[in-house]
Amino acid sequence: MSTPLDTTTGAARTPDAGTPDRDLPQLGLAAALVLVGAYTFYDATTLRIGFGDPVGPRVFPYVIGAVTVLLGVLLALSTLRGDVPEAEGGEDVDLRQPADWVTVLKLVGVLMVTVLTVSFLGWAISGAILFVGSAWSLGSRTLVRDVIVGLVLSVGSWYAFHEGLGVILPAGILDGVL
Repeated sequence: MSTPLDTTTGAARTPDAGTPDRDLPQLGLAAALVLVGAYTFYDATTLRIGFGDPVGPRVFPYVIGAVTVLLGVLLALSTLRGDVPEAEGGEDVDLRQPADWVTVLKLVGVLMVTVLTVSFLGWAISGAILFVGSAWSLGSRTLVRDVIVGLVLSVGSWYAFHEGLGVILPAGILDGVL
């Protein structure tokens, strides 16, 4: 549920307080929804229709595009009325604290190492490195457990994709072993 809210004081707006505050990020999201929906709708017009297909491939993109545009317009109208989303009661994020950019940079570095090594080392090893590096970046100090869990998850996901779904993930240096 959303309520009219004065974002500067956190108090409910009174009718004589003038125009309601505009939530610019929420209006930006509404604009993005309208643009994505309109593009989806336009892109559906470029799809080719088969001769014997009465429905064709356009129906779902038309519906998804139209609904996305509608939701964007409704969000914009709601925002212009002054409604803002309510904070969750259990929200434990203190917005007064600055972002932890060191942790973000560590995670980006671990992700880049994974991207650069997955073709050579293979998913089983790169996935384990991704798990261990992410756990370390987020504060874990149990290296042995993280390595074991990372290897189990990465090898298990390699087999799930390879055998279960038929999606070939790179085996890398473990080609022939897995």
